[in-house]
Amino acid sequence: MRRIALWGLVTVTVLVLMFSYHTSTSSRFAPSQAAVAAREPVVSPPPAMDSGRFDGDAIVTRFGVVQVRITVDDGRMTSAEALQVPNRDRHDYLINERAVPILNGEAVRSQSADVDLVSGATLTSHAYAESLQSAIDKANG
Repeated sequence: MRRIALWGLVTVTVLVLMFSYHTSTSSRFAPSQAAVAAREPVVSPPPAMDSGRFDGDAIVTRFGVVQVRITVDDGRMTSAEALQVPNRDRHDYLINERAVPILNGEAVRSQSADVDLVSGATLTSHAYAESLQSAIDKANG
């Protein structure tokens, strides 16, 4: 009987400790908006690019090739599109169907190859940024 009571007490104690533990994602530890703004780097404006369409290098990944085309008008990138992305199977298609529009939007928003990686599409994101940078380099002459 004592063993059962002891095991019950230990189980309850462990459960209470587990559920009272605050992880780093807890709002207590979330940075304030001012702290986030203070950490953001100051970005100088990109150099003016030549107008036209510029294709980046085709970057080979273990899943397939990634290539980006940008359109520049009046020195600003107005669109970015992926000409090639991995598409060996349905899984590749589903990942890139979600990731590519995000990457395209990030490229135009940032006006640079400094795009955020898309979770679940890390290799595609890295290859996208590399191809995008080569397209930007071509646009800069």
